[in-house]
Amino acid sequence: MKKKTLLTIIQYVIFLGLGIGIIYWMFSKMTAEQIDIMLDSIKQTRLWYLLPIFIVGFFSHYFRALRWKLMLEPMDIRPTTTNTFFAVMIGYITNLVLPRAGEVAKCTVLARYEKVPADKMIGTIVAERAFDVVCLGLITLLAFVLEADVIGNMLKSTFGGVANNTSLIILLLLAGLAGIASLVFVYIRYKESKIGKFIGGLAQGVMSILQLKKRGLFLLYTILIWAMYWFSVVLGFWAMPATEHLTLSIALVVLIVGSVGIIATPGGIGAYPALVASALSVYNVDANTHGQAFGWVSWSVQMGIIVILGVLSIILLPVINRKPEDAKA
Repeated sequence: MKKKTLLTIIQYVIFLGLGIGIIYWMFSKMTAEQIDIMLDSIKQTRLWYLLPIFIVGFFSHYFRALRWKLMLEPMDIRPTTTNTFFAVMIGYITNLVLPRAGEVAKCTVLARYEKVPADKMIGTIVAERAFDVVCLGLITLLAFVLEADVIGNMLKSTFGGVANNTSLIILLLLAGLAGIASLVFVYIRYKESKIGKFIGGLAQGVMSILQLKKRGLFLLYTILIWAMYWFSVVLGFWAMPATEHLTLSIALVVLIVGSVGIIATPGGIGAYPALVASALSVYNVDANTHGQAFGWVSWSVQMGIIVILGVLSIILLPVINRKPEDAKA
């Protein structure tokens, strides 16, 4: 077995173990009564919301496929939208089994059916991920500004140092500038290190996107992708009596912490419900009952969408691309 493959397997086992450990920790500190309340809250989920959530989830992946297709045009790679969408979904379902292998899988799948070199597409994946990191940072800043009241009160009660919302916004902006300055310093100082190359890759990825001829369309797809993510959380709020009162800006906060959870463990198992429940506790939603209920329902629906669309993509991809002579054979 190759060393790289072995390290990948070990890494997967470690992070999967972390996710399972988080699940054990969450349930171990819950009383039997709290577990009953959580299960009852899950049972109260309005199932008719699952269809619109599924539709919104589908479009989030569809717009991502359109965006990736747009990024392939400068390399004279022009796949069909159907094949691109199927490849994206196969990449997602592969990531559930083996994190980060999905990026290679979707390039390999698209290369096979579109007869183009897979290695030429890898750079677009790096650029796409780099831009998504920037987008997540901007959305985080927006959420902090919109939720300045709650966050300011939290910091004030904890540290006693934030006097008002204006002070918090100024602190956030200064922190953002300091973060950017730190990245620039680390890159200049340690350009040849792993972290330096990572920062350099992010910068190159963002710059390559800004050089696209159809930048406006790329930005539109990006906005639509994140809007679909956000709206799916909003629909999730509406689907449960315990969270239907929560606001649109709170949905942004949940989107951010949920994204971190998805990154932290394979498919976000354990981490996603835990972080979402913790975020909702700030808004007086009991983390050990209704917060966890929402976290598990939201995570399950997202994984369900990926599994359903991923399996359908695996089945339909060879069917859609079957040649007439193959059908006669």
